[in-house]
Amino acid sequence: MSERLVELLDPRPGETVLELAAGIGETGFLAAARLGPTGRLLSTDVAPEMVDAARRRAGELGLRNVEHCVADMTELALEAASVDGVLCRFGVMLVPDVDAAAMEFARVLRPRGRAAFAVWASADENPWISTTGRVAIELGLADPPAPDAPGPFRFADPRRLPRLLDEVGLEVEGSEDVPIRWRAPSLDEWWETTRDTSRMLALLLGRLDRADTERLRRAAAERLAQFVLPDGSLEAPGLARVVRARRPG
Repeated sequence: MSERLVELLDPRPGETVLELAAGIGETGFLAAARLGPTGRLLSTDVAPEMVDAARRRAGELGLRNVEHCVADMTELALEAASVDGVLCRFGVMLVPDVDAAAMEFARVLRPRGRAAFAVWASADENPWISTTGRVAIELGLADPPAPDAPGPFRFADPRRLPRLLDEVGLEVEGSEDVPIRWRAPSLDEWWETTRDTSRMLALLLGRLDRADTERLRRAAAERLAQFVLPDGSLEAPGLARVVRARRPG
C-alpha cells in the first residue's frame, strides 16, 4: 500500500514532500529515497510520540534528507505554495475538521504540486477492522457512529474524498482501489493488535467490564473464523483506496 501510494505521488529529486499523519514514518521514508540529497521530506504527525519514533527510525536508516515536527494538518506552520507534494496514508479520515485540513493541503502545495491520499473503502470490504465495531453495536455495547464522524470508513463512498479535494481547488487526477490482505498468526494476535491500534476500541474497552469485554472478543472472533487458515493463522481481505490530485498552475 505504501509503495503504491508513493509511486502515484511520484516524488522527484530535489523536491519537498510533506507527509501528514506519518506515524513512525515508513511511507514517507520511501518517498525520501526518491528525493535524493537535494530533496527534503517533512515528516509530521499530531502525536509527539509518533514524531519521536519516526525520528529514531530515520536515524537507524541513515536518512539525512528528513525533517521531523509535530503538526496538526488543519493548521500547518508552512508558507503557502511551499511544497511539491503532500502524502497521507490513512490519516485524513480521522481529522475532526476535514474541511479545514483540505484547505491546508491546497494552500501549501505549489502550482502543479501533487497530492496522494490513502483511505479505507467500505466496512463490508474490510472485515478485519470493522468486525469488532459492528459486533459491539449488535450487542448493545456501542452506538452507531454519526455519518461524518472521524473514523476509518469516513470516505467509504468513493465520490466523497474527490469531491472534498475539488471543493478546495485541487484537480483530482484519479482514484484507484488497492486490495490488501491482513494477516495475523492467530485470532488472539488479531485481538491484541486491534486493541493496541484502534483508538475507538481502546475507548470502548475502557468503559466495559471484564464480562462484556470477553463477550465482545468471543463474538468478533466467531465472525472472523471464516478467515482462519488450517494452521490457525488469520488472513482477512481488505480494500484501500488511493486518490491522486494536483494543484492547478
